[in-house]
Amino acid sequence: MKIYIRSSACISAQRTFEADGFLTEPVVYNNTRLNAIEPGYAAYIDPKLIRRMSHVIKMGVAAATNCLDQVGITMPGAIITGTALGCVADTVTFLSRMIEMNEEMLPPTSFIQSTHNTVAAQVALALKCHNYNSTFVHKGISFESAVTDALMLLNEGEADNVLVGGIDELTDTSFKVFSRLGMIKRQPVNNLEVFDNPSKGALAGEGTAFFLLTDKPSPINMAQLNGVQTFYKLKDAKEIEVKIAGFLARQGLTIDDIDLVINGENGDIRNDAIYHELNNSYFKNVSIARYKHLSGDYAVSSSFALWLAANIVKRREVPEVIKQREIKQEAPKKVLICDHYLNTYYSVMLVSAC
Repeated sequence: MKIYIRSSACISAQRTFEADGFLTEPVVYNNTRLNAIEPGYAAYIDPKLIRRMSHVIKMGVAAATNCLDQVGITMPGAIITGTALGCVADTVTFLSRMIEMNEEMLPPTSFIQSTHNTVAAQVALALKCHNYNSTFVHKGISFESAVTDALMLLNEGEADNVLVGGIDELTDTSFKVFSRLGMIKRQPVNNLEVFDNPSKGALAGEGTAFFLLTDKPSPINMAQLNGVQTFYKLKDAKEIEVKIAGFLARQGLTIDDIDLVINGENGDIRNDAIYHELNNSYFKNVSIARYKHLSGDYAVSSSFALWLAANIVKRREVPEVIKQREIKQEAPKKVLICDHYLNTYYSVMLVSAC
């Protein structure tokens, strides 16, 4: 069965939400932290509710609502999200108040909103949707797990118009933790030049991207989502090549059929080494693009990559700012996303023209 991406919405560190252009004017940061550019939420959320919503909830509800509004859908058949950290700000608030108030007379709001499934629940409440609702918390493959569940629902005929998204936020607390773990660069750097002088650490990011998936062909569909697969702790580039080749073979393709590969390079020498090996071997004859200098790196940043791939196929153009080497096909019809998180969680997704 063919599955299509009918619409998508993305809130990120770039102007990706309600923007007319397609990354034609990339936002430049001279920092190690890329925070999301937030829209005017009043257009998507009841103003009375906004003040009680945390940053991550507002991003999620707004992106989900915009995704549905684009195609005039008011009730999705299912809502599925993927997140690695959930509502970090509310979690920190609750834990801080536990300490401050000596575990007595704690206000319940921050605890209620601190659970990982809060965003999916808030989207359902806003839409008055009582259909299938699920959240996947699988670290670096949380978003891919959500997409896999959506594909299963559609293939089994259990739902139509499945709303699926990935979301994670960056707070002062999580930024400090990531920095102490050596995951973030120590010195500020221009995000558009992060690949010129690679060093340890990446640029921290956050954001959300939602997609409406359907099995119904339509002239308004953005692209076809051919498949998604995840892998765990692959030992070297050769094993990755075998896994990707097997994934493509199940789609009736080889690497020579791919017009563009979007990889997960982030400027961290420990992270990018495997991509460099692949670029010089398995991907040596394929056009290459990268995206984490725009979005920053976070566990579900592959949702940004899927938004990017769907728009590339739909608009028939590749933004100049993501090109890594010469693009052989300026209007790619088959785009392969190849990503990993912390050299542990690997994933591939294939998007093609309808």
